[in-house]
Amino acid sequence: MESTFEASRQLYNGCLGEGKRRLSLLRQSKDYQKARSLKKEDPNRKKLFKQAKDQYQFNEYSLHAYAGELKNSWIGEHIGINLAQKLATRAYAALEKLLYRKAKRVRFKTKNQLDSIEEKTNTTGIMWKEMGVKFQDHFIPAIVDPSDPVIVYALSKRIKYCRLVQRRVRGQTLYYIQLICEGTPLSLSERKSLKIKSGKVILPENHGTTGLDLGPSTVAIVGEKSAGLHQFCDELKDKEVELRKLQRKLDRQRRANNPKNFEKNGRVKSGPKKWVSSSYQRHTQTKAAELGRTNAAHRKSLHGKLINENIRLDSEICLEKLSYRSFQKNFGKSVGNRAPGMFIERLKRKAENACGSVIEFSTFKTRLSQTCICGKREKKPLSQRIHQCGCGVKAQRDLFSAYLARFVQDDRLDVSAAKESWTGAETLLRTAFEWKCQTASRGTCPSSFGISKEILEKSGSSAQEGTECTLRKPNDKTWNAVKLGLTPGMRVQESQMEFLFRTPLL
Repeated sequence: MESTFEASRQLYNGCLGEGKRRLSLLRQSKDYQKARSLKKEDPNRKKLFKQAKDQYQFNEYSLHAYAGELKNSWIGEHIGINLAQKLATRAYAALEKLLYRKAKRVRFKTKNQLDSIEEKTNTTGIMWKEMGVKFQDHFIPAIVDPSDPVIVYALSKRIKYCRLVQRRVRGQTLYYIQLICEGTPLSLSERKSLKIKSGKVILPENHGTTGLDLGPSTVAIVGEKSAGLHQFCDELKDKEVELRKLQRKLDRQRRANNPKNFEKNGRVKSGPKKWVSSSYQRHTQTKAAELGRTNAAHRKSLHGKLINENIRLDSEICLEKLSYRSFQKNFGKSVGNRAPGMFIERLKRKAENACGSVIEFSTFKTRLSQTCICGKREKKPLSQRIHQCGCGVKAQRDLFSAYLARFVQDDRLDVSAAKESWTGAETLLRTAFEWKCQTASRGTCPSSFGISKEILEKSGSSAQEGTECTLRKPNDKTWNAVKLGLTPGMRVQESQMEFLFRTPLL
C-alpha cells in the first residue's frame, strides 16, 4: 500500500511539474498575449486561446499521454494506466485554476501528503469484489455492517469506481475504501421509513422560514418561534490553545536540531538545506497531527449538530451570500479554526436531502445590517453591535439581520412584512440577547456580541422577565436532545459509501 501511494505521489508531482512548464510557455506565446488583449465579446479570443493551448499541448489528454510515459518505469510496477490518468487529471485541474487566475500557485505533494487515489472503473486496479477489496494480487475483506439498511441499499446499486483513502490515527495508518455508486442516496424520509437503528431521523417541524446571520466566529439564528445567538464552534477554543503550544514546541525543537539553517535574526536561510529531526521532534509532530485530526472531526460534529438544529426548525433557511475568501484574508485564524464555508456547503446538502432548501441572497442589494423595519438605511461601523433607530427599534445587530433575512425574496427585503411581524419578534430577540448576557457573565464572549459591562449589570433582572417566551436556549435540554443521523456527502447522481478494512503488510 505504501509503495503504491508513494509511486502515485511521484507521478502526480511529475505531471504537475510538466504541466507547469507547459503553462509557462503558453503564457509567453504570442497567441496567448494577443488573446488577452482582446475583449471578451470578440469571437477570435477563444480561437487564439485554443491555438496557444494546442501548440504547447496544455490539455488534459496530453497530460494523460505524459503520465503513460512516466508509467513506463519503476512506477508501472505499482500502479496501472487508469490510476495514472486519474492522477494526471487531478494535476490538470490544479493547473487550470492557475491558468484562470483562481489560484496563485500549485503545491507539490511531499512525502505522506497524497492521501487518496482512485480508479476510473471497478474492473481494473482497485476493485470491490464479494464484500472486500481486490488490490493487485491481494484480497482484503472489508469491515461492513450487513444489517444497516443504508449500506444494503447502496451495495444493491452498480459500483462505478473505488477510491482508496489513507488516514493517520494516533500514529498508525488506516486504510479505507470509498465506493462511488450509481444513483441517488436515500432521503431522510426514506431513511426514517427504514427505521435506522443509529437514531431518529427528524424532518422539519413546519414549512416556515429561518433567518441565519453567519460571521467568522458567531452565528445568529431567528425562526418564527425561536431565536439564538451562538459562538461558532466555541468548544474548540481550548484545543486551539493546546495546538498552539505544540506548534511552538515543535518550532523550538526544529531550531535546536538545525541551527545552521537559520539566520541570526531567526529567519530561515534561503537556498537548499538539509533538515534533521530528532525522535522527540517526530513525537511532537505526531501529537500535533493527531490533535489537528481530532479538531477537524470535532468541528465536523459541531457543524452537523448546528445544521440538524436548523433543519429541524423550518424547511427554508435564508442567509446572505458571503465571500468566504474575504473571510480568510481578514479573519484567517478564526476561519481556519471554525470553517464557516464548509458549514454552509454541508447545510445546503443536508437541507436538500431533508426536503428543504437554503436560499442565499445578495448583500449588496439587501444591506440588512444597514436597514431598519421603518425603511431607513444607515451605514454603521463594525464596532457598533447594537442596532438602534430613531423609530424606536433596538436590537442586537446580528440577531436583527437574521430576523430581516426571513423576509427577503428575490434579493429584495419586504419591509412591510418585517414591520408587521416585529411586535412578536421584538420580545424574542430581546430575550435571546439577554439570555446571552446572562451566560456571558459566567465566561468570555466575543466583542462582536456587543455585550458591554453596563449591559451585563442590567441583564440579571430583565432576563428573568422574558423566560416565558418560547426560546430555545443553548444549554436547554430540548436543544441538546436532538440526535439526528448524519448524511454523508453525496453528489447529485451518485452516492458514496466508505468502509474500513484491515490490511496485511504488502
